[in-house]
Amino acid sequence: MIRGIRGATTVERNDAAEIKEATQELLQIILAENALSTDDLVSAIFTVTPDLNADFPASSAREIGWELVPLLCATEIPVPGSLSRCIRVLIHVNTSRSQTEIVHVFLRKAIALRKDLARLNIKKYNP
Repeated sequence: MIRGIRGATTVERNDAAEIKEATQELLQIILAENALSTDDLVSAIFTVTPDLNADFPASSAREIGWELVPLLCATEIPVPGSLSRCIRVLIHVNTSRSQTEIVHVFLRKAIALRKDLARLNIKKYNP
């Protein structure tokens, strides 16, 4: 069965190294929390807020072994007052987990986006 997993994180600056580190951290946590490997991945869509253009999150994913996974990057809709310097991802995976067993991961300031989904990992990854 194919399921979608959401995740998001933020960075402090529009810096390629910071974007890479935050993206890789997010993806590795999503895989770990959902007991997945890259073989389970169907595809991923990344969005970044308009203030982030120093690097592609997909490049960061490729560096951690997602070479064969179809990846796409886009710019998030610039809604006034929305969270800045944010990297979002929607990952499609093959899994036997039910919808309620999927762990969505929101880190750093991105926990504000979906506190209802982030409640399980706020303390674990956001001290």
